[in-house]
Amino acid sequence: MNHRHPLPRLIASLIAALLLLAMSSGLRAQDAPAAGPSTAPEADTANPPATTKTLWQQILDGGWVMIPIAGCSLATIYLIVDGAIRTGEKKIAPIEHENQLKQFFQRGDYVGAYNFCKANPSPLNNVVRVGVSLLGDGKQAAEEGMLGELAKENSRIQTWISYLSVIGVCSPMIGLLGTVTGMIRAFGTLGASGIGDPSSLSSAIGEVLTATASGLFIAIPAFMAFYFLRNRATAAIHHIQDIISSLFRKMPYESMEGVHIGDEVIFAAMPNWIETQTVGSAE
Repeated sequence: MNHRHPLPRLIASLIAALLLLAMSSGLRAQDAPAAGPSTAPEADTANPPATTKTLWQQILDGGWVMIPIAGCSLATIYLIVDGAIRTGEKKIAPIEHENQLKQFFQRGDYVGAYNFCKANPSPLNNVVRVGVSLLGDGKQAAEEGMLGELAKENSRIQTWISYLSVIGVCSPMIGLLGTVTGMIRAFGTLGASGIGDPSSLSSAIGEVLTATASGLFIAIPAFMAFYFLRNRATAAIHHIQDIISSLFRKMPYESMEGVHIGDEVIFAAMPNWIETQTVGSAE
């Protein structure tokens, strides 16, 4: 039975929290200048007061590239949570599944072990199910089948984790693209209006660098999570191998030669020309 964790609901909650934070920051920025202008001393025209920008204003300064960067940030959160669930011991090799399989193997109830694995899918049970179904074909066939299924399970886990590496590479590039396009606009304005106000140019340069900083802000945790989850998945696969080695140790393959365990359909039949020859000789 497939169990879906509430990650879409988590992402929706994060988006709502970001919107509320941006709205509250904007309201505070609007209310702050309105306090007591009549009692303030005369403004110093030579040294104007420094203005602070809200978080939402800094995000808007990044330009259009902040939209794909925001998408990368949400995808990073999703993949980190999903990877942590996929590589967890309760997901890879639940202890109750391991104990139940040991009991089936100790009793020699391989049909019961097969049915249990099929009714309770997990990476461990999927590999054991393939091995049990191939017991009648010999040790080599069973081991090769389990190795192939183990490679499939590893691929399922590593595929989603690898997307974190893609985000870690692409998000700084997206930020750099926004910086370059912003610099082109800034120098285009400078060429049209001259350098009468150098502060406007420095302000524009600071704004376009926001895109690069945002891309790096996403890339760094994405790369850290990628290497952490990749190593965790590798350790989980090794844990499955250790369990399988203990289960199939001293397996009496010779006593089960030719036995078919499971409900998989066997399509390979005797060649039709052998049947034809048998009928012809009988006539």
